[in-house]
Amino acid sequence: MPDKSIESAFDKAEVWPPLPYEDWQDSCTTLHLWTQIIGKIRLALTPWVNHSWHVPLYVNSTGLTTGPIHYGGGAFQFDLNFVEHVLWLRTSEGHFRQIMLSPMPVAAFHKAVFADLDLLGIDVAIDNMPSEIAEAIPFTEDWKHGAYDRDAVHRFWRVLLTAHRMLSLFRTSFLGKVSPVHFFWGSFDLVVTRFSGRRAPLHPGGIPNLPDAVTREAYSHEEISSGFWPGGGGVVNEPTFYSYIYPAPPGYDSATVQPAEAYFHKSLGEFVLPYDAVRKAADPEAALMAFLQSTYDVAADLAKWDRANLECERGEPGRPRPV
Repeated sequence: MPDKSIESAFDKAEVWPPLPYEDWQDSCTTLHLWTQIIGKIRLALTPWVNHSWHVPLYVNSTGLTTGPIHYGGGAFQFDLNFVEHVLWLRTSEGHFRQIMLSPMPVAAFHKAVFADLDLLGIDVAIDNMPSEIAEAIPFTEDWKHGAYDRDAVHRFWRVLLTAHRMLSLFRTSFLGKVSPVHFFWGSFDLVVTRFSGRRAPLHPGGIPNLPDAVTREAYSHEEISSGFWPGGGGVVNEPTFYSYIYPAPPGYDSATVQPAEAYFHKSLGEFVLPYDAVRKAADPEAALMAFLQSTYDVAADLAKWDRANLECERGEPGRPRPV
């Protein structure tokens, strides 16, 4: 018999919790920097994969994880647990360390993480400068950022979990090259990317604290990306779903998409849909899927993607794709 207490716990989970950026922006900034430290450790030890697919974190049932990082003859893994608020470092040999997640300056977090790595015999060095952040402070010198609001971080993870489910469902209707649903710690967003299969023009680069060679490799082929971002940087200071195409075809910025609350953000060069518009919709899942599908439709049509050979029906549990 199923455990009724577990069923009721799932029933009571808040799927679309409020997440006003202004209420947790200091914690959001700190968490962004913490994830960069963890992500850069994975980056330093992992062979390069196209479009930087070797660097992201992944949403799991308690927070964010690096997945296994191979080292020597074994592996280790970081798990940012936003339910128990613990950073776990575990090895394939059964050893582990933990750091309680609480208000802590970035420099102190960096020191604690590398002390634990040293205790486990893991020797790794990372770039000390945060990526994709203008006027960044080196990790080891950052005593400015250290906020940690447990409730807000937990709600952020709940939003990521729901966004992951919806982006994963959206991903199923594409037959072409498509990324996993993954969390990029540089830009601090959850994203899935579809590719036409055609080469793209050389990206101009210019992203703060990110080598142009990295940006150009990431945008080497035509792509349409859709995802979720908690906001920040003085550009969009609210949680937002987004969609963009690279390179953008003529007419893209004036296209009509759904739902009505979605709009083209000129500074970002992409379509955005405020998270609150989704959360407060009569059917949040339908509103978000309409945004994901309509922004893809206009982009793929204007860029003349070979849609007939790139798309399929949306996936369903237990039902093989008809061929």
